[in-house]
Amino acid sequence: MKNVAVIGSGTMGNGIAHVFAQKGHQVALIDINEEALQRALKTIEKNLDRQLTKGLIDEATKQQSLQNITTYTRMEQGVKEAELVVEAATENVDLKLKIFQQLDELCPENTLLASNTSSISITKIAAVTKRPEKVIGMHFMNPVPVMKLVEVIRGYATTDEVTNQIMELSRALGKVPVEVNDYPGFVANRILMPMINEAIYSLFEGVAGVEEIDTVMKLGMAHPMGPLQLADFIGLDVCLSILRVLHEGFGNQKYAPCPLLVNMVTAGHLGAKSGRGFYEYSHGSKELVVAETFRK
Repeated sequence: MKNVAVIGSGTMGNGIAHVFAQKGHQVALIDINEEALQRALKTIEKNLDRQLTKGLIDEATKQQSLQNITTYTRMEQGVKEAELVVEAATENVDLKLKIFQQLDELCPENTLLASNTSSISITKIAAVTKRPEKVIGMHFMNPVPVMKLVEVIRGYATTDEVTNQIMELSRALGKVPVEVNDYPGFVANRILMPMINEAIYSLFEGVAGVEEIDTVMKLGMAHPMGPLQLADFIGLDVCLSILRVLHEGFGNQKYAPCPLLVNMVTAGHLGAKSGRGFYEYSHGSKELVVAETFRK
């Protein structure tokens, strides 16, 4: 698969484009917003520079990686030669269904269509196309250039051949693919999101404060990042969206989002990307500062 298209140039999209380009693929990075595309290219160059400083790549690899990426604001231009398209748009089911309908019409008939969704049903996405057997999930972890895991999610109609191709491709990218079946939240978020939700409930019910909860999980469970800090990093709106998918998909009250999480998202406190979540991120320091709302 020499030619790969990536839909969406946000945090996940630019990371996915980076990884494919670094491994020699010609990447079409597609976004309707030209400014977002330019920010993505700057982010990719910054991350390549970080790899260069650490001795993980050389200058020639950096330059070739950047040359391997072409940006487009029109989907039909970017996907016309794609052998694989990886969709990395916002975690919104209606948006993803619309994108896959368009991809199905625009892409060559042999093009494989993958979604980086973290929770939305691959079977549901595939059902809006005329090629459900060629639709699959490639759930990369953030930050994509660093994290090794790729959840490879088989939809109801995904063939063995397509699954094997994506597993092999993921390994060629230097990743560790894990094949999972298409049920709400897959594996990663089916386990992770209830833990985060329980941490938020512990705060909501006054069991302990923000720092105390995160310290228990870091020191007691050897987690590199506490669940509340991780929620901020993921985006509280994304956490809420995934929990709602789990709640609706399983019909089990244990997946119901904590009211505190709902209120924070409603108020626009989305974590690191908005400058405030359980911690504050607008103070210009790398040191974690608990958001004023949760200070004792």
